Amino acid sequence: MRPSDLREGDTVAIVAPSGPPDATLLRRGTRRLEDLGLKVVAGPHVLDRHELGHLAGQDAARAADLQSAWCDPAVSAVFCARGGYGAGRLLDLLDWDAMRAAGPKILLGSSDITALHNAFAVELGVPTLHGPMPACDLLGGEDGPEPRTWASLRAALSGTQEPVPGELVLVPGRAEGELSGGNLSLLAAMCGTRWQPSFAGRIAFLEDVGEEPYRIDRMLTQLLQAGVFDGVRGIALGSWVGCGDPYPVLRDRLVPLGVPVLAGLPAGHGSPQMSLWLGELGVIDTESCSLAGQIRDGERAP
Repeated sequence: MRPSDLREGDTVAIVAPSGPPDATLLRRGTRRLEDLGLKVVAGPHVLDRHELGHLAGQDAARAADLQSAWCDPAVSAVFCARGGYGAGRLLDLLDWDAMRAAGPKILLGSSDITALHNAFAVELGVPTLHGPMPACDLLGGEDGPEPRTWASLRAALSGTQEPVPGELVLVPGRAEGELSGGNLSLLAAMCGTRWQPSFAGRIAFLEDVGEEPYRIDRMLTQLLQAGVFDGVRGIALGSWVGCGDPYPVLRDRLVPLGVPVLAGLPAGHGSPQMSLWLGELGVIDTESCSLAGQIRDGERAP
């Protein structure tokens, strides 16, 4: 079941399941959401800091904020403050039965939040939104949100998205299927767990940041050998910021699968960052060099 579109007056909860957000960026991002007519509440531990430095507080506290927001009937959407690292540490701590009983709502995030996207798909069967987060420069920057990123997010929240253009066709063709995936590093890290991804009958969306081509090769090989790509219908490749030239490796590992491969989508860690609904129908059309998502019913965002 899909979550409802956001409307003016709806409540959005911001939580920090991964790295610690910058307080200034978070404040600006919160204000911009409020300017849309949304009521924004923050998890009690959103500005906590773990002694390790790379986590936004203790695992139990981060998990409690996420679960409490998801299970609160007054909350229509849960936005993750930022990525970084740490979301995967929460998966064993969440009461999936309670969260399933709470029904569908919007989960927004990207990068490390891939761990939650994949686990929510497995455990809850609910579509989730891969997109920019409030405590990141694209939304919380001093000069305002990046225009294309902001427009794409508002359209995604209201079910009025336009197709996302790519830049390069690696394998021509057309493919339809549920869009799945996210950050390559996180998908590889989930292999061997109960939340191991599967692209069977789906379109795989992949992106990453700061990974050398040989490491991209290693992670793709791991996913291939684990059977994650078995039955994949198509592949949509997002941004590869700070990854050198990944395309020789991407061609070598993915072209032999014999399915349409579209590359250069502005989704992932670059700017702009287009929002994508994971768990909903996606269509790769290499003739128009685009990835289209299913238009969701509902009113436009405020």
